[in-house]
Amino acid sequence: MGEYRKLWFLLIGVLAATFALLGYFGVEVYRSAPPIPTVVTTDGQTLYTQDDILDGQTAWQSVGGMQLGSIWGHGAYQAPDWTADWLHRELTTWLDLAAEKAHGKPYAQLGVEEKAALQARMKAEYRTNTGTNTGRGVGYDKETNTATVSPLRAEAIRRTAAYYDKLFSDDASLHTSREHFAMKENTLPSAERRAKLAGFFFWTSWAASTERPGKVATYTNNWPHEPLIDNHPTAENIVWSIASVVLLIAGVGFLVWGWSFLSRHDEAEPAAPAQDPLTRFALTPSQRALGKYLFIIVALFSVQVLLGGFTAHYTVEGQTFYGMDLSKWLPYSLARTWHIQAALFWIATGFLAAGLFLAPLLNGGKDPAYQKLGVDVLFWALIVVVVGSFAGQFLAIAQILPPHLNFWLGHQGYEYVDLGRLWQIGKFAGVAFWLVLMLRGVLPALRQPAGDKNLLALFSASVIAIGLFYAAGFGYGERTSLSVMEYWRWWVVHLWVEGFFEVFATTALAFIFCTMGLVSQRMATTASLASASLFMLGGVPGTFHHLYFAGTTTPVMAVGATFSALEVVPLVVLGHEAWEHWRLQHRAAWMAQLKWPLMCFVAVAFWNMLGAGVFGFMINPPISLYYVQGLNTTPVHAHAALFGVYGFLALGFTLLVLRYIRPQLEFSERLMTIGFWGLNIGLVLMIATSLLPIGIIQFHAAATEGLWWARSEEFMQQPLLQNLRWVRTFGDLVFIAGALSLSLQVVLGVFGGSRRELAAPVGAVGATAR
Repeated sequence: MGEYRKLWFLLIGVLAATFALLGYFGVEVYRSAPPIPTVVTTDGQTLYTQDDILDGQTAWQSVGGMQLGSIWGHGAYQAPDWTADWLHRELTTWLDLAAEKAHGKPYAQLGVEEKAALQARMKAEYRTNTGTNTGRGVGYDKETNTATVSPLRAEAIRRTAAYYDKLFSDDASLHTSREHFAMKENTLPSAERRAKLAGFFFWTSWAASTERPGKVATYTNNWPHEPLIDNHPTAENIVWSIASVVLLIAGVGFLVWGWSFLSRHDEAEPAAPAQDPLTRFALTPSQRALGKYLFIIVALFSVQVLLGGFTAHYTVEGQTFYGMDLSKWLPYSLARTWHIQAALFWIATGFLAAGLFLAPLLNGGKDPAYQKLGVDVLFWALIVVVVGSFAGQFLAIAQILPPHLNFWLGHQGYEYVDLGRLWQIGKFAGVAFWLVLMLRGVLPALRQPAGDKNLLALFSASVIAIGLFYAAGFGYGERTSLSVMEYWRWWVVHLWVEGFFEVFATTALAFIFCTMGLVSQRMATTASLASASLFMLGGVPGTFHHLYFAGTTTPVMAVGATFSALEVVPLVVLGHEAWEHWRLQHRAAWMAQLKWPLMCFVAVAFWNMLGAGVFGFMINPPISLYYVQGLNTTPVHAHAALFGVYGFLALGFTLLVLRYIRPQLEFSERLMTIGFWGLNIGLVLMIATSLLPIGIIQFHAAATEGLWWARSEEFMQQPLLQNLRWVRTFGDLVFIAGALSLSLQVVLGVFGGSRRELAAPVGAVGATAR
């Protein structure tokens, strides 16, 4: 370790402490997950059994799950949040039934005192958690795992369930609602499964309205905001929100002090070599085989972007695309599923391709035995997983796939891990195989006696983490509690993507620039180790900021709020990183040919600051997320961070690899200018003219009336919000033009050369490699 010993110990200590927190409070997630009870009435009638509720969960998965509306705030934004919607419908139905029974007239016609009396009675009935199943009261009995409800509430449940039975069928009376929610007709054809789906929706609202034993907050920490039963932010929510802001300010302050006093400012930059060092290596067969990876990256990228425009249009027309009725075969839920899955596939493939390009360089410019065969096998395995998972999702949402096969071959229903479990296993096997291919290049380099191996060791660790941590997605099953599922899902989405891919990208770029002779070995290693510690310090326990209202307890909220604030700290200095990347193109004449990959890395730094930092912290404090979870403020962060950071990273890696495997390629200034600026300007327009204004308007509605209103049909169909969704078309068109231009550049680069050129060594740029 040498002079980096302290940095290594710091990184190891951070990982040990943060994963200990993640594991310790992960046990708390299991222990405190809301129970799934049998629901009975005080007169002995059974409404739902535990199996009924879990069968309803599997029915929900098969129609798209989180891609059609949301549960506990997680999912899509066009249809309602089913938890908040069910709860409000059931409460208002209860009030009408109680008013008719007590006063002989509807609730709306009662006086203020009469309304207050009924609301107090309803609050006591809904929030109580001390009953038994012996007819002596309402509430939950832990010993028998039974939730007892009054006959009045049972009738409210039945009437609410009848509405959902009609909504998820092809009942003509709710056709307009299905259009507004972007639901296809007969979403769930089976009446039996619709009844169980209603039981699942009821259970999610039961957990959101029933107080945890011994507490004054519900299982979901009083989420969603529902004034009718006093679902308001808890005191702990406010306390830890303030603490997160204080910690953010303190973290930024200490970072500036550390940057000023601990970093060395007098280290001279190394003299840039006269020739690009990477061009001194002859292309290996495995590197030449990467062209097809680059093609599939931009092919999936183009499909994903077009599906994004298609999905956005569904928010205004619901079931048609400019009058064409396509919802029977490509409904909103499927288009959104493919949109997100395509993004994950092409972004991950961009990272994998970058690693496979580097592997031979680590091995002295030579391929290990059968490396090209491994690269080819991995590519076709990727194709099988993409085609298989997309086909399975189509068959699931079309309700063609038998229900018992849905979870394994069709649609898991969980955002970002929608693909069926069989295809998920295939994806993990592919990433693990990529790890093997990478280690075949890394391990020989680590065994060499001479040279500084610290940067290589960190790069190796990030490769291993990427290869193995996707397995966290196997921590849940088809009938696992939602709280437990969310814990493991965010291990994949937050830890695997936002954590270890971030470290891999940072280290890979440092390694590339160091190999090019543009950055000193010491500076690259120090920066990578320090960045990894900062990323992991906030990123690992910061996973819990996704679980504030997912059936977890206050300690989980406290840890999530505290450490998610620290996630933002390193992002405040990314302007300096952007400047450093931009100025590299002027360090040597040959660097001008890497202008566009470098511009992508500059964009990464900008969007990391804005998308992950500003927009991320906008929704991170518990008090903020309490009101905005499930609103259009979330896709503001998601688009700016997922595409702005990881999308541009993958595109930068794609252009970088393309530049070296096609040594005579000259990027078209016209195509790249349209591509780069079209993507950036389109993303800004998409957010600033549509998503963010809609999110802010919804935020006000959620804070004043409740989440049910901010996501309701009546609210979302207002002319102003409809117009804002139409306005998004302009940003989408600019973004699509940029995506297609950049994709065309890559396709021309991959297929534009002669077969002789493709087989030639890299040599010096401008030599007779053609």
